[in-house]
Parts: sequence; structure tokens; C-alpha cells
Amino acid sequence: MSAGAHDFEALLREALTPVDPPADLAERLEVTLVNLTELAQDELDAWELSAMRDPRNWARPAAAAVVGASAGTALVVLRVRRRHRSRKQQSSNLLELAERTLHDFADEARHILPGG
Repeated sequence: MSAGAHDFEALLREALTPVDPPADLAERLEVTLVNLTELAQDELDAWELSAMRDPRNWARPAAAAVVGASAGTALVVLRVRRRHRSRKQQSSNLLELAERTLHDFADEARHILPGG
């Protein structure tokens, strides 16, 4: 094997070594998702229905709806996933775990939805 090939393999090994995420990554991600959801909701609340008659005005509320729905869904998944281990320990079988998980999804969605 040539020296160039060995160096290339060493560089690949070094580049592909696993990196641990920062300890506060989940908290920062949750704060960002909450902020995005709130900003999208504020944007949608600020629009008047009379302005919606003109299709040129649809871009901002449509983008706000997509961002809000995406961030809200990600926030629900993040919060439910965080509690997965404790639900798994509390559940005696797979069906009970699925029921607890669905219940958690519904609860979190109610918390995030406006007026929930």
C-alpha cells in the first residue's frame, strides 16, 4: 500500500470519528422550536382576512403556517421522545407503551396549539 493511500485512510478515519453533541443541545433546540412556533403564530394573528382576497398576500401567512406546523410537530416529537425511557419502564407490554406514547402526543399537542 502506498503512503498516499495510507494517509488518505487515516484522514478518513479522523474525519469520521463520532462527535458527542453539546450537553444542552436538546434544551437549545426546544427553545428555538418554541420561539419559531410563537413567531409563526404571531405572524398569523397579525393578518387580516380582508387582505387575503389578493393572492399576492398569501405567501407570508402560508410560510408562517408551514413554519409553525413544522416547528410545533418537531417540538411535540422532541418532548415525547424525551419521556420515552420512563414510559417504557412504566409499561408492562408493547400495547401499553403505545397507548402511553399516543396519550403523551395528544397532551403535548394540546399544550402547543393556540388556546390549548
